[in-house]
Amino acid sequence: MTKDIDVSKLGFEEALTELEKIVRHLESGATDLKTSIDSYARGTALKQHCEAKLKEAQSRIEKITVSDSGKVSTEAFHLSE
Repeated sequence: MTKDIDVSKLGFEEALTELEKIVRHLESGATDLKTSIDSYARGTALKQHCEAKLKEAQSRIEKITVSDSGKVSTEAFHLSE
């Protein structure tokens, strides 16, 4: 685990990989209570960081639209679409 690295300095993939390791470790039940609580806190921070990175990426994505007249334009893309 890289818990000595500030979460905000991690890229999305690094943060997600660490979060997955924490989840597997916690699910195994092979740690004491203090370590589990510390890992859970780190996992929460990683989850929030990943969500923020995804929101940031989503705000940068545009979809291409073509009007009935054939004019091509772009508009913001929303996941709910």
